[in-house]
Amino acid sequence: MIRRIFTLVLLTLVLVRPAVAQDSDPVWVQVEAHPSLREAQEAIRRYSRDLNDVNGFSLGGGWYAIALGPYSRADANQVLNVLRAERSIPRDSYIAFPASFQQQFFPVGDNTLSNPAIPARPGADDPDSADSGAARTVQLTDPAPEPEPQPQPEPEPVVIEETPAEARRSEALLSRDERMFLQVALKWAGYYSAGIDGAFGRGTRGSMASWQRDNGHEPTGVLTTRQREKLIGQYNAVLEGLDLRRHVDRDAGIEMDLPLGVVAFDRYEAPFAHFDPTGTPEDARVILISQAGNQDTLYGLYDIMQTLAIVPPDGPRERGNNSFTLVGENRRIVSHTEVTLKDGQIKGFTLVWPAGDEERRTRLLGEMQRSFARLPGTLDPGRGASQDQQIDLVSGLEIRRPLRSRSGFFVDGAGSVVTTAAAVASCGRITLEGEQEAQVARRLDSAGVVLLRATGAMAPRAVAEFSASIPRIQSDISVAGYSYEGVLGAPTLTHGTLADIRGLNGEDGVDRLAIRTLPGDAGGPVFDAAGAVIGLLQSGEDAGRTLPEDVAFSVDGRLILDMLAEAGIQPRTASATASMPAEFVTRRANDITVLVSCWE
Repeated sequence: MIRRIFTLVLLTLVLVRPAVAQDSDPVWVQVEAHPSLREAQEAIRRYSRDLNDVNGFSLGGGWYAIALGPYSRADANQVLNVLRAERSIPRDSYIAFPASFQQQFFPVGDNTLSNPAIPARPGADDPDSADSGAARTVQLTDPAPEPEPQPQPEPEPVVIEETPAEARRSEALLSRDERMFLQVALKWAGYYSAGIDGAFGRGTRGSMASWQRDNGHEPTGVLTTRQREKLIGQYNAVLEGLDLRRHVDRDAGIEMDLPLGVVAFDRYEAPFAHFDPTGTPEDARVILISQAGNQDTLYGLYDIMQTLAIVPPDGPRERGNNSFTLVGENRRIVSHTEVTLKDGQIKGFTLVWPAGDEERRTRLLGEMQRSFARLPGTLDPGRGASQDQQIDLVSGLEIRRPLRSRSGFFVDGAGSVVTTAAAVASCGRITLEGEQEAQVARRLDSAGVVLLRATGAMAPRAVAEFSASIPRIQSDISVAGYSYEGVLGAPTLTHGTLADIRGLNGEDGVDRLAIRTLPGDAGGPVFDAAGAVIGLLQSGEDAGRTLPEDVAFSVDGRLILDMLAEAGIQPRTASATASMPAEFVTRRANDITVLVSCWE
C-alpha cells in the first residue's frame, strides 16, 4: 500500500526534520515487543510493508522491540496519534526514549541510537533545499496516482548473537517448564540422556555444547536465544503440517492439543467424540473418551475397547485400579488408548496413526499426553443414540472382525481341534472360540485337513467319538457348524443324507452328502444317526468347483483317525450304534463344535 502516515482530508504538518541539539532529544514510537528474535523479525517485515522508519532494538533479557523513528517529541506525538487512529499500530503503542533500547538489529548496519538522523520519506522535500523545514498543506482527498509498487524481496533474516554473558542472563529468565522443554528437545536430538528435571548441570551443559558444535556454533555449553529457537525449531519440525492446536470440548469435559490439520470433529456417539481423517494420512484418527462411572464401568470399557477394529490385538495392555492403557499395532496402524477414572468420571483418548511413521506418531502422542486436561462434566450418554445402530458397531466404532470364521471340533481333552485347511490359510493369527489363540500342529494336505493346538489351556466339555463302522449309503446324517461365522453364539445343526461313500470320480476317502450347507459350516463334524463322527465337512474352496446347492463333500473319518494317530492323539470310538434322539445329537454337536477364526 502507499507508504503514508496521515489520512486526514486536509492536514497541515511541519515535515519531520532531523532531531538536532536545539530540539528535544530524539524519541521513538514503540509499537510491539517480543520474547524472541524470530517473532520480532516477522513483525518488522509486516510493519515495513506499510510504514517507514521501522527499527528493531534489543531490550535485554531476551526481549526485542519494534519502534518507529527517531522523531522529535512533537512529531512523535503526531505520528502516534495518527497511526493509532488509522489502526496501523496497536492502541497501546507509546513514546520510548533512547535509554529503553540496547543494540539495534534492524535495519542491518544502522545505529540510530548513536546517530539519530531521521531518514527522508517519500514525498518529503529535499532536506538540502531552503524550504525543507517550512510548513505546508498536504491535500490527500484525491491523491495523484502512484506507480504500481514493485514486489520487493523478503529481507534477509537479521542475525544477532548474544555473548555468553548475555546468553546466561536470558537463560536465567526461563521458567522451569521452559528449561525442561529444552532438555526434552536435546534428548530427542540424541544429545541428552539424563532425567528431565530443568536443572542445567554438567550433563545438560555437555549436551548443549555437543549440539552447538554439531550445528556450527561455538561450544560454550550455554545456548543463546537464537540457538534455543533453532533447537526447538528442529524439535518441532517433525510436527509440521499437523496443525497441532488446543481443542476445548466442554461437552466431553476434555481439553488437549489435537492435530487439527489431519483430523476434524465428526460426531458424538457416547462415550466417544469422533475426530475422523480429513485427508492424508488416511488412517489418522482421534477419539476422546468421556463417561460417568466407577471401576466396573472402567473395566467394562477396557474389555469393549479390545474388541474394536481400531485396537489391533497385538501390543501391550495394562490395567490398574483406576486406569488402563491399550496399545495395538498391525501392518497398517498403531493405536494408543489411555483412560483414567477420577471422581466418578472416566476420561481419556485414543490416537490411531499409520504404521511406519513412528517418529511423528511418538512426538504427537507426547504432545497430546502432555496437554490432556480434565474439565467439569462428562459426555451425555444419550449423545448419538439416534444414530443408526448396527450389530458390528460400538458407539460408531467398528468391532474388530476376523478375515473369516469356519468350524472345527475337539478331538482330545487338551483342546486339540481338527478343521479344514482352507479355514486357516494365510492367517496372521488363529483363534478358537474367538479368544484362545492356536497354531497348526499337523497337516494332511491330501485331504485338506489340519490339526490345531491351543497355545493356552482349554477344557472342552466333550470330544468327538468316531464311528467304528462304515456308514450306510442313504442313511441320515447331520452337520454341525457355525453357519453364520459366529454371528449366532452356538453351532447350527443341518440335516441331510449320505449320498455316496466315494467322490464324484470314484475316489476313496471322500463322502458325498445330500445337504445344503453354508461356508461357515466348513470344518465342522459330520454325524451319523447315533451321534458318532463319520467325517469332516470340506469347504467349497477344497472342492475347486461350483456344485449344486444340495451337494457337499466330507473327508472320511478314517483319514482323520490316521492323522491323529500320527500326531500321538488317541481318539475315542463311539460305543453306541443305534439311532439316538435328535436332542442327544444336538447336545453332542454343541459340546464338541468349535468356532475357528482367521485374523489378519
